[in-house]
Amino acid sequence: MKVELGQDCQATVIPGGQPMLIQRGEQVFVTQTLGGSVTVQTEMGYLVRINAEDSAALGLSAPVDVARFVSNAPFELDQVIAQLKDVFDPEIPVNVVDLGLIYLCEAEPLADGTHRNDIEMSMTAPGCGMGDVPKEDARTAVQSVPGESAVNIELVWDPPW
Repeated sequence: MKVELGQDCQATVIPGGQPMLIQRGEQVFVTQTLGGSVTVQTEMGYLVRINAEDSAALGLSAPVDVARFVSNAPFELDQVIAQLKDVFDPEIPVNVVDLGLIYLCEAEPLADGTHRNDIEMSMTAPGCGMGDVPKEDARTAVQSVPGESAVNIELVWDPPW
């Protein structure tokens, strides 16, 4: 779907991870709207990711927020996995769980009754400049799980692809 930007918009170049300003009036082609962000191709051929909070520039209805748990239900590790399934690779319309990028996901109960999650995840390619983007998306998603008080996410490259 081709869209003309109604206002300037911050984006992140894929796969390099550099910031980019897309200017008002530029036309972009929407390639995916998954996990709360939008991936578009610019007129110059750049593939870029636009965060949910900046997606209004596209004139699209706001993407669904990844943080969908708002209850005080008891903690369950299955909820953590469900949240990670809402974290998508910005180039490939597949979530990080189904891509096999989550190598470890463990929960440790804490003295205050909450839990700490330790997650090891990888990227689809070594040297990917987007590494911190899916990592922070995962952190935001997991922090919304009831009973979750701390999230430790480490990018790992072992086993190698």
